[in-house]
Amino acid sequence: MNRNFGVVKVVNKPKDFKKTMRNLWKYLYKYRFLLILALFITIAAGLFSLIGPFIIGKSILLISEGFIVGQIDFEQIWIYALLLICFYFASSILSLLLNQIMIRMSKKITKTIREDAFSKISSLPISFFDTNTIGDIISRMSYDIDTIGSGLATNLVSIVTSFVTVVGSFVMMLITAPILCLIFLVPVPLSLLFTWYMVKKTRPLFKTRSKKLGELNGYTEEMVTGAKSIRTYNNEQKIIDKFDVYNHDAVEAAYKAEYYSSITGPGVNFFSNLSVTLVCIFGTILLIRKTLTIDVISSFVLYSRKFSGPINEIANLITDLQTALAAAERVFEILEQTPEANDKIDNVHLNDCEGNIKLEKVNFGYLENSLVLSDINMEVPSGKVIAIVGPTGCGKTTIVSLLMRFYNIKEGLITIDDKNIYNIVRKDVRKAFAMVLQDTWLFEGSIIDNLRYSNKDATIEEIKKVATTASIDTYIEALPNGYDTIMVEGGVNISIGQKQLLTIARAMLQDSKMLILDEATSNVDTTTEIDIQNAMQKLMSNKTCIIIAHRLSTIRHADLIVVMKDGKIVEIGNHEQLLANEGFYNELHYSQYKT
Repeated sequence: MNRNFGVVKVVNKPKDFKKTMRNLWKYLYKYRFLLILALFITIAAGLFSLIGPFIIGKSILLISEGFIVGQIDFEQIWIYALLLICFYFASSILSLLLNQIMIRMSKKITKTIREDAFSKISSLPISFFDTNTIGDIISRMSYDIDTIGSGLATNLVSIVTSFVTVVGSFVMMLITAPILCLIFLVPVPLSLLFTWYMVKKTRPLFKTRSKKLGELNGYTEEMVTGAKSIRTYNNEQKIIDKFDVYNHDAVEAAYKAEYYSSITGPGVNFFSNLSVTLVCIFGTILLIRKTLTIDVISSFVLYSRKFSGPINEIANLITDLQTALAAAERVFEILEQTPEANDKIDNVHLNDCEGNIKLEKVNFGYLENSLVLSDINMEVPSGKVIAIVGPTGCGKTTIVSLLMRFYNIKEGLITIDDKNIYNIVRKDVRKAFAMVLQDTWLFEGSIIDNLRYSNKDATIEEIKKVATTASIDTYIEALPNGYDTIMVEGGVNISIGQKQLLTIARAMLQDSKMLILDEATSNVDTTTEIDIQNAMQKLMSNKTCIIIAHRLSTIRHADLIVVMKDGKIVEIGNHEQLLANEGFYNELHYSQYKT
């Protein structure tokens, strides 16, 4: 099972742009009215801002003519100034409204995507979590979805606004002075080519930067998680030295990306200023020849500035938008995962479960051409206690996963009460088992809520009863708030042994006919283990119990012991019989108790 928190995969460009956009459009379409309104406001704000240069040109013409005749029409100038303020103010208000709409829409979309992603994760088979790192899943649920939201709220609006400005400015330049537009045949294509070249050059650098940053974050997360082990083995300096290498690589990658990216802005500004210079030079010549008037040239210069400015911005925004789309692609990979198959229509409920379990000629492998379990034959009669022992990796826990229908067998048959488990409603199969695992899990909440997790209808009296049986009641009552004490996430404010006792009490509270104990006492001391064993005898009364253990002292009284090796059952019998056989169990036993 893969429980690695490893390096989070970071990409900067979607692999399938069209597919990602189609998936994203499904969410945008839900808020299409807001999107249409945003588009309308974008165009309106752009048009209002484009009126400004025209009015400024008229004002300059009015002033220049006034100087010639010796009298300036200040009343008309004030009218132009008032109109200019009104149009620019309206444009600013519309831009503010546009940002508010896009922020609201992006938050709604982010919320919907996150809900869909979490819902999908809750429906995915266990194999998904075994093949994807926890860190990567969390990254997709948090960072990637936030990246989608910020991309929609800022980049998308800015790209549309810049596009409207560029197109609108070009149209106004054509209307104002078509002859001057010929000047842009040289600097604008050069500017576009330069921008395209720099984006192409910097894109892999930003990808490397993200990769190195991901490696740095992954290493940091891994070291923080293993802080106790690091101090135990006095490896602080070693990990610091290795961190310095990761940090140096991340800084160098970031420097190269930012260095070359910083060239783009000044380069585009040069071409922009070049175009304005050419416009001024040729405009002056045309003005002297009286081909154009001062107001036309003034308006054209302002429009040319508006035209050239957003080109560089669009190039940068497209790069940022690609990052957002790449993040969306990673999230949609989760949404496109195949959930656990639905039960067949004719699947039956497991009513009045007796707890008879049988495995016949079961073969299973996580990979297509590799078997983890081979020809497993095992029968657990109702009310009996069966223990499964063997070295690490022999397939003990895999059998539990098959019984719980976390995975499907390749060949063979598994039955409960003579019913094929694949013909039983899946929820009924899992509800029939109470489980206590080696890896304890407690959520942030009160102790009583954690215990009641297995049985929401349990009364406080029932909860206290199982806590007493599990030898944890005294500890709980000694806490300042007793059963109402809030557990920190993961239960880090209590010891490992106490967490295990709480999970055992939680299993006791579940009214199930079958019980699975997977290394349930591996994290408690010998004295506590004895108390738990006594409590377990009561818990296991009249229940079918499957115990997985490395510590053979915990299973010597089992009705039947199944001994596994290399994915096969090599011996079956009780403790005395297996010792008398002097086989593999005998080797395991004396390896633990040799003197």
